[in-house]
Amino acid sequence: MKIYEVYKNIRKQAMIIGLPISLFALMMVSVIGSLFVIIFSFNLGVIISVLVFNIGLYIVFTYVTNKPSTPHIQQVFPETISNKKLSPLSYEED
Repeated sequence: MKIYEVYKNIRKQAMIIGLPISLFALMMVSVIGSLFVIIFSFNLGVIISVLVFNIGLYIVFTYVTNKPSTPHIQQVFPETISNKKLSPLSYEED
């Protein structure tokens, strides 16, 4: 009887076939586009090149997933938000 391992880190990040959901969606879009290319231009060279492209894309996506420090993205929002005036000038009367 087969034993299946329970994926307990679902709160960290959901994974499908070792990829996060966004990268998995990009992979599926690539596969569907590749199928369209194969259907409309049926050629052995095209089939081989599409297969190599999809395998390479999967390898790149798994590398990016396993090495999260590689694509360093800047933070968009500041760490603290304050209503404090940034100007050192005082507008009050003495």
